[in-house]
Amino acid sequence: MASPMSAGDFLAALQREGLRVVQVGDWRHHNRNHKGPWGEVHGVMIHHTVTSGTDLTVRICRDGFEALPGPLCHGVIAKDGGVHLVGYGRANHAGLGDDEVLRAVIAEKALPPDNEANTDGNRCFYGFECENLGDGKDPWPEAQLEAIERAAAAICRHHGWTERSVIGHLEWQPGKTDPRGFTMASMRARIRDRLK
Repeated sequence: MASPMSAGDFLAALQREGLRVVQVGDWRHHNRNHKGPWGEVHGVMIHHTVTSGTDLTVRICRDGFEALPGPLCHGVIAKDGGVHLVGYGRANHAGLGDDEVLRAVIAEKALPPDNEANTDGNRCFYGFECENLGDGKDPWPEAQLEAIERAAAAICRHHGWTERSVIGHLEWQPGKTDPRGFTMASMRARIRDRLK
């Protein structure tokens, strides 16, 4: 359990981890805080976008849709490894998920199956949307995988969390498949090694 870091600390943590960060508009004040609280925070959630093209992906994740207003995450991780910051605070990325999964994340224990959608994840997870079609065929370039690893590690390092505080959307909300194309177990192993 932790209070969210400030937007400035978030940016600095990502940059210290060696990431190339692109600041999109007034990302520091673009959020959904009027719809509910942001924090306490407990972990990092990884998604895929089901989009192609960085400019389009960043625009969608910043602005959202009529039925799901943006921001749809805090940062968009592009194919080239760039991290585009589109919002900070409460973001429409996690939705409702499993309270037992949240308890496991907080305790940094093995995750149980996600079979309920009864807990607000937008309140308690940092979220990264990763540019990918999510069809299991669209490649994940090494630069992008390394950026996911570094971004998650930066947040874990700041809060003193282990890799077990990083989950995929598919581990949180029943019916979700993202991220598809690599396993969260392999990503957590990368994050663990980076945090050593």
